[in-house]
Amino acid sequence: MISDGTGWTAEHSVNTALGQFEYCLVDLWDSRQIDDVDRLMEIVKQAAKEGALVIYTLADPSMAESVRKACEIWGIPSTDILGPITEAISSHIGVSPSGIPRGAAGGNVPLSEEYFQRIEAVEFTIKQDDGNLPKNLRKADIVLVGVSRTGKTPLSIYLAQKGYKVANVPIVNGVDLPRTLFEVDPEKVFALTINQHVLQAIRRARAKTLGFSDESRSNYAEMDHVREELEYAGKVFAQNPAWPVIEVTERAIEETAAVVLRLYHDRKNRCLMPRISKRY
Repeated sequence: MISDGTGWTAEHSVNTALGQFEYCLVDLWDSRQIDDVDRLMEIVKQAAKEGALVIYTLADPSMAESVRKACEIWGIPSTDILGPITEAISSHIGVSPSGIPRGAAGGNVPLSEEYFQRIEAVEFTIKQDDGNLPKNLRKADIVLVGVSRTGKTPLSIYLAQKGYKVANVPIVNGVDLPRTLFEVDPEKVFALTINQHVLQAIRRARAKTLGFSDESRSNYAEMDHVREELEYAGKVFAQNPAWPVIEVTERAIEETAAVVLRLYHDRKNRCLMPRISKRY
């Protein structure tokens, strides 16, 4: 991934797309703040050696064209994320793009209160990941609970980037949940569940990346263990009926986030329309 700015657009777009290939291991390498053609060519040459796909978001049309031509010459597959969208907007509104990366010097984009709220939300969410600092759970806008590998962390970060302070708490069979979780307003809590076979496949892939062999003593990805954890989580959810249970199987992070936010705002605005089920 190549960007002349923070790289957020490329990273977010690629990670969203990779959600469609959950069981495939893909190495990502990103180069940010690239504003020099020589450096750009070094990156493209390295991509050619690695047999990589080049994905770029370059606001400067000349830089984008340099990458496109270089990739074409060296036979490297490439995708321009920003260019087609920018051209479509320019054509529609009849205004030429500035060619300056958002947030770059000279861009004259004021930092809004919303921007700082998002930064605060992301910082809070990172600190609260994986059950850390349970004493702060009441400060969260949203609390996610679920067994390992149900997507709590990426969902938390995605929601945080939208300005919500999110905490996530893992459910582990035989491990007591923090007392403070049950002191949180239950309308802030959202439970995540997943199909047992899909969860096992995800855990096996995860175990492999961590270097666990099939002979490893860890039962993390064994079906009996997976089933027991999901059954235990189901009992916890049943004991807390105010927590909606969201099915994440075959759902992209964005889809799950949309369900969470719809329910969150329904509750906040006291939506009077009854829901058919507490599972989503």
